[in-house]
Amino acid sequence: MLAALILIPLLLLPLALVLPWYRLRSWLLPLAGALHLLLTVLALGTVADAAPGDWVGLDPLARLVLLVSSPLFFGCALYAVDYLEIRRDRGNRIMVPCLLVFLSALSLAAISRHLGLLWVALESTTLASAPLIYYNRNRHSIEATWKYLLVCSVGIALAMLGLLFTAYAALLGGAPVSLLLDDLLAAGPLLSKPWLHAGFAFLLVGFGTKMGLAPLHTWKPDTYGEAPGLVGALLAGGLTSLAFLAVLRSMQVMAAAGSLPLARSALLALGLLSLLLAALFMMRQNDLKRMLAYSSIEHMGLLAVGVGIGGLATFGALLHMVNNALAKGCLFLSAGNIHRAFASKRLSEVRGALTALPFSGTLFLCAFLAVTGAPPFGMFLSEFTMLRGIFTDGRTWVGLAVVLLLGVVFIGMAASVLDVSQGEPAGREELFTDRFLLVAPPLALLIAVLVLGVYLPEPLRLLLEQAVGQLEGVKP
Repeated sequence: MLAALILIPLLLLPLALVLPWYRLRSWLLPLAGALHLLLTVLALGTVADAAPGDWVGLDPLARLVLLVSSPLFFGCALYAVDYLEIRRDRGNRIMVPCLLVFLSALSLAAISRHLGLLWVALESTTLASAPLIYYNRNRHSIEATWKYLLVCSVGIALAMLGLLFTAYAALLGGAPVSLLLDDLLAAGPLLSKPWLHAGFAFLLVGFGTKMGLAPLHTWKPDTYGEAPGLVGALLAGGLTSLAFLAVLRSMQVMAAAGSLPLARSALLALGLLSLLLAALFMMRQNDLKRMLAYSSIEHMGLLAVGVGIGGLATFGALLHMVNNALAKGCLFLSAGNIHRAFASKRLSEVRGALTALPFSGTLFLCAFLAVTGAPPFGMFLSEFTMLRGIFTDGRTWVGLAVVLLLGVVFIGMAASVLDVSQGEPAGREELFTDRFLLVAPPLALLIAVLVLGVYLPEPLRLLLEQAVGQLEGVKP
């Protein structure tokens, strides 16, 4: 079943390359997404956790990432059908195959138990998503694509050095040289601390680049600004969750070696820096999609802060990862509709979205409330849980700094979102109206975030607790 998660998108790939029917080719995406979601649900309920020595398998962290990535892709795939119909001038012979490869690589990264295999899968997501960023084929999109490839490739190269240093730490400690996660966890006390710490630093920088943690975030504003909305949703909700998973895998090794406090301190520092940078750039942002990029940086910072504190804050951070993926899907898809309707991303040229696009405008406004932590959405619960963990841990100054920066982000983002939503629409250059497949997927994602704000299912709560135990080296 796990192999099918990887292979089904690849089996549909030849059809995407040879089918002559445009509309049918687009429908391969929802087909792949539906089969993947069905298999994910079955796997989460029936497949046991990985056995020692397995290269691929499930554990609580992998289950969490699959739990959010699969429905997010299915929603974006449904959205893509009508989006690609509108964009017939750009075609779908590149987008459909690349999205299928992206889904396959995403699945492999989520279930990888070998750090080298995880590294390969993450790099594959970069290569598969680069042509998607260039979809609009203009000067700005090619610049964004090259920046994305360059910065993320440098990051993934640094992560490779981190893997080599981690393997050398095992060699010097007399442990078996292996990049299998279970072998590294078993050999944790034997690992050479200096080389392990150096390896973690490179892994954090490398995988942190894919997450978009400051100061490694430089690819995000341009990439999210130029990519289609559905691609931005997959990057902000899916790819960043995978990169976060990779960081958590390296933290597991540090915990097994008794160096968890050092790992937490590094993550806490990068998290606070990310929040600060997002708050500063959110205040004077004149581009709709770049604003969403800085919102993504903010939430990656929150994830890092939560895991950097530990305990209850880590529980909140993992719940926040789930909420963030779903809410970002709604935010990017509805923002993509607004961009298409007004043919502009400049906030000074986009007004009256609620009047011009009643459904998309309302979804965009509600998604803004969700991602800024307004009740009763799920992000309020996860952010509140993180703050409880921070203050309970005695980190009063950290908690106050987080509250202040979140307030600044809310004010800066609210000013832009309200300008976009209110007023009378003017200067629309093309006729665009809400369609069912363009509003139903973001609506479903928003409803999921709302439900998580008022009710946390018991299986999800248990899964989150197990994942926290994994990160802190607690035996089940």
